[in-house]
Amino acid sequence: MLGRLACLALVASVGLGAMQPAQAADEPDLIFKRSTVFRWLSPNDKLATFGLDDPMVEGVACHFTAPEKGGFKGWVGIAEEVSDISLSCRQVGPIKFKGKFEQGDDMFRQRRSLFFKKMQIVRGCDAKRNTLVYMVYSDRIIEGSPQNSTSSVPIMPWGSGEIQKCGDFVEK
Repeated sequence: MLGRLACLALVASVGLGAMQPAQAADEPDLIFKRSTVFRWLSPNDKLATFGLDDPMVEGVACHFTAPEKGGFKGWVGIAEEVSDISLSCRQVGPIKFKGKFEQGDDMFRQRRSLFFKKMQIVRGCDAKRNTLVYMVYSDRIIEGSPQNSTSSVPIMPWGSGEIQKCGDFVEK
């Protein structure tokens, strides 16, 4: 009996560690949640909207909405979340690049199931149009999902500052 409890405690602690987001960006800010499916005895399914700043590009913020499973599996953190995630990114101030980045670099990652599924927001640069491009998708170890969302941020003048070119900051 004690061996089983120790095994369950180990699995729970590994699972909780796996639920933490990777540190590509800071923890997103929860903006609000709305219930989508009512459940009598356990938490409702919800849509949660979050905001986060791009850690490599000052002046860009993204918002994403992701479903959260309710029920008993969702309550204890073992439900696999669906891949329907929407994304919107905007320029919120003067754009300043903090360093070079590769096309398709992770801007943010977060686990969507106990072990196998994660959501990723990646960043790229359309140098021809001087536009940052962000894409959100989810994947699994074995099979990913074609569901995705893309958002573009044209780099525009902000105040009297100089306009940077994103192509100058892409690692070649």
